[in-house]
Amino acid sequence: MTTFDDREHAFENMFAHDEEMKFRAQARANKLLGLWAADLMGKTGAEADAYAKEVVKSDFEEAGHEDVVRKVSGDLAGKVSDDDIRRKMAELAVVAKAQMVDEA
Repeated sequence: MTTFDDREHAFENMFAHDEEMKFRAQARANKLLGLWAADLMGKTGAEADAYAKEVVKSDFEEAGHEDVVRKVSGDLAGKVSDDDIRRKMAELAVVAKAQMVDEA
């Protein structure tokens, strides 16, 4: 292998790692959002954890985050607005990234 090949391979590995970290951070943020919504619905313990997993799974329905907003909004039945959910998602994305950095 040449130096160029080595660098190319290193950049590919770095890109794959970065994408995996983005995915994991988003999944964690969705879990935190699910726990937040579960609390608003009065769910605790295993029931709250199960709901948070449902929220994480809902992100696989389509590209983007609107599938998660629709899921949580529908389940909260008007307790908070879609804009409030989006704001909470943005806030929790920062929290999730910080948690991952702390764990590294």
